[in-house]
Amino acid sequence: MEIQTIDDIKNLINSDTETDNIEFKKTTGQLERGMETLCAFLNDKGGTVLFGVTDEGKIIGQDIAGKTKEAIGEAISRLEPSANVRIFYVPMPNSEKKVIALHVENSIMERPFCYKGRPYMRIENVTTLMPQEKYNHLLMQRGGKYSWEAMTNPDLKIPDLDEHAILGAVRGGIRCGRLPEATIREDLPTILEKFNLLHDGKLNNASTVLFGRDFYYYPQCLLRLARFKGTTKDEFIDNQRVTGNIYTLLDAAMAFFFKHLSLSGKIEGLYREEELEIPYKALRECCTNALCHRLYHRLGSSVGIAIYDDRVEIENSGTFPPEITMEKLLSGHNSEPQNLIIANVLYKSEVLESWGRGIGLMISECRRVGIPDPEFHTDGNSVWVIFRYTRKTVGHNPTATRQLPDSYPTVTPQMEKVLSAIGEQTLSTKEIMGIIGLKDKSNFLELYLYPATRQNLVEPIYPENPKHPRQKYRLTEKGTDLIKNK
Repeated sequence: MEIQTIDDIKNLINSDTETDNIEFKKTTGQLERGMETLCAFLNDKGGTVLFGVTDEGKIIGQDIAGKTKEAIGEAISRLEPSANVRIFYVPMPNSEKKVIALHVENSIMERPFCYKGRPYMRIENVTTLMPQEKYNHLLMQRGGKYSWEAMTNPDLKIPDLDEHAILGAVRGGIRCGRLPEATIREDLPTILEKFNLLHDGKLNNASTVLFGRDFYYYPQCLLRLARFKGTTKDEFIDNQRVTGNIYTLLDAAMAFFFKHLSLSGKIEGLYREEELEIPYKALRECCTNALCHRLYHRLGSSVGIAIYDDRVEIENSGTFPPEITMEKLLSGHNSEPQNLIIANVLYKSEVLESWGRGIGLMISECRRVGIPDPEFHTDGNSVWVIFRYTRKTVGHNPTATRQLPDSYPTVTPQMEKVLSAIGEQTLSTKEIMGIIGLKDKSNFLELYLYPATRQNLVEPIYPENPKHPRQKYRLTEKGTDLIKNK
């Protein structure tokens, strides 16, 4: 904004009254109060403080001396963090006096701001001290070392984390080439440090979100799962609540989809290629984004999945970055993760395919199978995605199967096929695929094998080298027990 003339000042004054982003001060004798208001503007949408304008909006100007400019410069230096304040000295016609305008733009990524160590906010046309709770909320939104995920928890220890999940993430990273093979041979503290989860012997909140086992003090690590009858929320068919780390919740989400969405397939020779009513990759990408980019500092927040006869809705707490409009969202944009540490670990462990391409993947997958593009919505507090589809009737589609409820909520029928195929044997990927009757290796790995390894039901015989040319798989004790108890 440029403020160069009295006409510019008049346009700002407009209705002759102060607003939530314009403040009038008679002289710089009120500089302290003016700076408090400027701080409040920085903590909101920006604004302008005018010196030389009465409370009634009358332009009177004031004399400008060297000490005046020095006082303004010193006052601005007391803003924390450092703020970009534009200063305009606007001459009045036929007078030596000038109107002083201090203007700040929206600085959402740097707030909260303080003046002389105290944060201020604007309510209508009144400047007031910001409550501590709101200050903490803005501080966590700033990100970096102030973000919730980066905050250390002195009571959290490495044994509180799931070692198998950590090593599983490492194997995934090695498999996709995003981590060096030597990583698997490093000790847990070193791995956690490289993931930015451990600093000076202290674990941060992100470590629990990613690899935690106990969530008593992390109730927000929650996934709500619901299958409704029909197209409304009037009647439940299934209703579950799952707590756990991101990897556990993601597997639980996908198992729920396999449980309640029809699975259809085309048969080519001896092989059957399976496809959910909504593509697996689209659903997984959406759930990954919901778990990765949500706001975790709200203790009562969660991720919700609701399945209806005509649609699937996936919801998480938070909103889109302020610079990302709906048009940018759909046309392509640079990825700006809400939780950078969490996003980085998920990317390195191959859960996030690539930053900034998730929405494009969801859209292309839906178009591939001929269902409508996903819909993206936000109300400023939550983001939700809607996948619409036409439900297939099992009896009318001989290759479609309804997924049945499972006593073990994170085990899909596909994972069970892997466990049954291996049994007491040690088998290669090709051998397992042959027993099940699949030929698409990518589909097999995504839907069958990798989910089973993440759940510690199946393990590789060369865990230190996932790409070993003689790699084979066997059941873990957990996997063996599951098969015996079915």
